[in-house]
Amino acid sequence: MVRALNLVIVGLTQYFVAIFLLDKGLNLQLITDFKFFLLVLSTIIITSAGYLINDYYDVKIDYVNRPDRVIVGRSLKRRWIIMGHTALNFLGIGIGFYISPAIGVINFIAAFLLWLYSNQLKRLPFIGNFTIAVLTGTTLFLVGQYFHEREYLVLCYAIFAGFITLIREIIKDMEDLKGDEKFGCRTLPIVYGIAKTKKIIYLIITVFCISVFLLMSTVNIVLPITLSVVMIFLIFELLKADRVKDYRRLSTFCKVIMLIGVISMVWI
Repeated sequence: MVRALNLVIVGLTQYFVAIFLLDKGLNLQLITDFKFFLLVLSTIIITSAGYLINDYYDVKIDYVNRPDRVIVGRSLKRRWIIMGHTALNFLGIGIGFYISPAIGVINFIAAFLLWLYSNQLKRLPFIGNFTIAVLTGTTLFLVGQYFHEREYLVLCYAIFAGFITLIREIIKDMEDLKGDEKFGCRTLPIVYGIAKTKKIIYLIITVFCISVFLLMSTVNIVLPITLSVVMIFLIFELLKADRVKDYRRLSTFCKVIMLIGVISMVWI
């Protein structure tokens, strides 16, 4: 339920930011930095709590969209999910305040927004997608806040992570259209239809590429150009997509783009 692989990627991404973007290197000082380890751990814990509460509220929708993946009410009782979610949030927020008041507040806001997203926001057009995009970018921004170094470069990657997450979240709404519509959700594909939602994604991709080019061209011109080529390919694939499996493939492709972005930190 807590998507272990996703959590590993979140943790590794934060360490990649420290090692490569902030040029800390994989040395004894970073490895033994206990408070930074706690920062990464608190991010993973709060993300885990977010996955739990999302599955709790989405159980009926998941019976339609992903019946083979439903755990709530089958393997685990609903009250255990709520208890786990609450305990993880308290732990993650507590660790945040132990590190610093600022990180504690950020962790508290993130935990609250993840609950609000699962309870209400994900059923609204765009606002739920945008919330998850901001929270994804925040996982990188936290590292910059902790070290207070190269914050501009970290912000560039946080914006990259936010945009690609926003695109992926909207594509996932297209994939989950059937179950979301049945239970009264008001996502972009339901409110505006698939065709108009695709146009919204094209607009977001355009703003995305322009933003990354303006932000990163002075740092490394290869990355914006490479990203533009990859996003053009995504647009062509989205133009042809009209089935659930097509949107699922595009959602996975967005994950690959995110992973490539993380790996690119090695060469920055």
